[in-house]
Amino acid sequence: MKKDFSVNSFIAGVVLGIVLTSSWFIGERALPAAPVSATLPLATSTPASGAVSVADQKAGTTVVVESVTVPPPGVWVAVRETDGADLGNVLGAVLVGGPRSAVSVPLLRATEPGRRYAVELYRNDGNGTFDLGALSVYVDFDTGEPVIDYFTTSE
Repeated sequence: MKKDFSVNSFIAGVVLGIVLTSSWFIGERALPAAPVSATLPLATSTPASGAVSVADQKAGTTVVVESVTVPPPGVWVAVRETDGADLGNVLGAVLVGGPRSAVSVPLLRATEPGRRYAVELYRNDGNGTFDLGALSVYVDFDTGEPVIDYFTTSE
């Protein structure tokens, strides 16, 4: 028995292959993201937006930021003076490549006891230098507000 090659069978096979392949790719994008377990280390999750957390601490030449939650490639974490509701000079900044905890920010000038300071995130432009005039403030994707947290220093 001789089998004939059918052009119609070939075309039907190609079409079926395209349909199955594209449905696999489309179905993969439509799946919801898996929930991040609270037991996973902070550095293994990929946050969708940004957050920073800092606690009140003793005055000194270093500020310890409790956590920075941002997706790679990361951000600059800057410590700023405050004057009421206004942000003042940047006292120090450090580049963080993604989600981290216990981030130490060395300062150019020590914080003073009894004052309020801010920790603000800035986008990383990739040049390796913190430049307040050139970098844009990192904003929360959901609210559009700058990602910032405040702390007060003690003796």
